[in-house]
Amino acid sequence: MSTYYRIGEIARPHGVHGAVRVNPTTDDSSRFSGLTEAYLELHGDYVPVQLCVSGITPSSVIAKIEGYDTPEAANALRGKYLCVDRAHAVKLPKDTYFVADLIGCTVTDTDGNAYGTLTDVFATGANDVYEIAHGKLMVPALKRLLQEVDVEEKRIVLKSDVLKEVGLFAD
Repeated sequence: MSTYYRIGEIARPHGVHGAVRVNPTTDDSSRFSGLTEAYLELHGDYVPVQLCVSGITPSSVIAKIEGYDTPEAANALRGKYLCVDRAHAVKLPKDTYFVADLIGCTVTDTDGNAYGTLTDVFATGANDVYEIAHGKLMVPALKRLLQEVDVEEKRIVLKSDVLKEVGLFAD
């Protein structure tokens, strides 16, 4: 399972003191409220940083990252991700998973057919859509389809009869 979770992508500088506008990649931007420590994902490394969040809306967050004190320094962070470690991640409700934990799960059905690994999750508004084997199979994340999701064992089992109804196969 993933050690770090992306919670926002830095969009651009904000103001003249090095603050940044962050686009949340989390379902609930209020999770930034009171957040003072995070990690910057830089070239595959996770660098700890101190944050001062000054504004939160559903679509953006304004934050000051310690050590980035000019618009030019803040601009260098454009496109980088703010992350939290597992210990500081929000607690999820039952049957809800972090996308980072789902990616890489082996997908089979109740008849024993193997479809490959889950390669991406798309948020569509109504429900998420799971991409399996880089687009060879797309399925909606429906409770009636998901027999078992075990992110610790990296395994997802789909109900065969429901998969025949809702699965979109590339072939």
